[in-house]
Amino acid sequence: MPERNATGELIFRGIPVSSGVCVGKILVLGQQRVQITRHEIAEADVPRELDRLEQGLLATRSQLHEIQQQVTQAMGAKDASIFEAHLLVLDDPTLLEGVTRMIADDKVTAEWAFHVVAERFAQTLEALPDDYLRERVADLRDVAGRVVNNLIGHNDAVDLTRLKEPCIVIAHDLAPSITARLDKKMVLGFGTDVGGKTSHTAIMARSLRIPAVVGLQHASHELHAGQTVLLDGFNGLVILNPTDQTLFEYGQIEERQKSFDERLREIHDQPAVTLDGAQITLSANIEEAADAAEVKLAGGEGVGLFRTEFLFLNRSTLPSEEEQYQAYQQVAAALKPDPVIIRTLDLGGDKLPTIVDIAQDTAEMNPFLGWRAIRFCLQESAIFRAQLRAILRASAEGNVKIMYPMISGLEELTQSNELVEQCKAELRAAGVPFDENLEIGAMIEIPSAVMIADSLAKRVKFFSIGTNDLIQYTLAVDRLNEKIAYLYDPTHPAVLRLIKLTVEAAHRHGIWTGVCGEMASDPAMIPLLLGLGVDELSITPPLVPPIKYIIRRLKLSECKELADFALNCESSAEILTRSQALVSRAAPDLFGGAH
Repeated sequence: MPERNATGELIFRGIPVSSGVCVGKILVLGQQRVQITRHEIAEADVPRELDRLEQGLLATRSQLHEIQQQVTQAMGAKDASIFEAHLLVLDDPTLLEGVTRMIADDKVTAEWAFHVVAERFAQTLEALPDDYLRERVADLRDVAGRVVNNLIGHNDAVDLTRLKEPCIVIAHDLAPSITARLDKKMVLGFGTDVGGKTSHTAIMARSLRIPAVVGLQHASHELHAGQTVLLDGFNGLVILNPTDQTLFEYGQIEERQKSFDERLREIHDQPAVTLDGAQITLSANIEEAADAAEVKLAGGEGVGLFRTEFLFLNRSTLPSEEEQYQAYQQVAAALKPDPVIIRTLDLGGDKLPTIVDIAQDTAEMNPFLGWRAIRFCLQESAIFRAQLRAILRASAEGNVKIMYPMISGLEELTQSNELVEQCKAELRAAGVPFDENLEIGAMIEIPSAVMIADSLAKRVKFFSIGTNDLIQYTLAVDRLNEKIAYLYDPTHPAVLRLIKLTVEAAHRHGIWTGVCGEMASDPAMIPLLLGLGVDELSITPPLVPPIKYIIRRLKLSECKELADFALNCESSAEILTRSQALVSRAAPDLFGGAH
């Protein structure tokens, strides 16, 4: 719900995904959605309907190629590569077979069949516990919407490439293909009801350097075209009818931000070391090989989490060992001598039918607790072996490490390590080079892993805490469920104590502990994590400079005092308040000041 302050301004709070401030009149999109209704056809009309489907797919493919070319010219090949995933949707055999089967069996129109089948796929992705995979839903719905619009001959009512006057766009969601073609002279910024920091829409906004806020919930229904708003991409705010005082304050914020950006550039090559001399390794999370360039640009010390799922998505066949090797080796070579930690495949059981031809008797009732990550890999050992061999081959670069996701017990770790040894023996026998001293780590995401951390620490070289899942499993909270999302609480005393136990067990056995979940990307959490003894933080590349800036302005002694307080405090709200206050004192210019 929006908040009304003493001056009468209405403030909507969301997630900041692209920094900057803009003021302008609103253009509201998406309130008039095309309704797709079920229409039955005669048996004789099925061939014609299948031909209509093919024509719709061809038209959509042509549009996406055109967008891709425009984005390549305007922003470069890396940003344009986002649309490779869109194009792959159009060739997904499982999706297309489902659509053609529905047309033939149910005798329905192509637009209804495509809408229904694509929405089933989207809902499956939304149920996954992995943020990155969930945020691909927008890509799928973007493509599905285009196909359906082409089938029914519908064109979008508003062409954002031909606006007459500058505006701030407010929408329930913005498809990446729309965001990519925004006219920066006319679209000052945008806000959406839904979305996250790693969605392709957010990535496009950052590339365009357009201020953007997502996760505004109901803003598109409560704001109206022509109203004046201030959009704050630093703090994630949209302020309706800003006062002269607010406008003045934000003018000062913009000036301070320019100065702050210059200070961030100055520390690019400096280490993440506290004022009292404690050095923290600051790494980056990446999704694909091309992201290595962003890590270097941001000043990250290698990769703390290389998600390998991207190689397995939007395809009907498994990636070969060679294909995987090429991707892993490319990143390792680009970042050498900095380390690259490759997480083995972490996918949920309910996603597998769209990737590999593995029969499942029934759909999983609860994929959060189901057949995913290391559980899947140990059962499908051929897939796991191919990935392990590819990682081992890439380790010849000398800076590669392996990390297993979702370890819940010692047996899983032992079995995984045995498979690695078997793969080493195979490569050794074949004369294929690899790093004999390659380090192996385990992700700590499940409370049971914390409870046996001493046993695990004897068999690995490092821990990486996945705070997203650790919080979810500890507090029994599905943060996608709006009714209980408020219970998802990173500063819950139980969560902090689990982190502390993990760090202590690691240090007892001479190994280090990192954090690669969202807590590591939240400025307010940095003093807590440092105080709890965490050795490494791994975050999305654009956040490396500001997090480094915070670390360099903190004292580890103060962080430890905060952690001691937190471990003995019963109130998560009080813990958060104290941590926020410490960061604000250390780096006031990071938060923009007003509101």
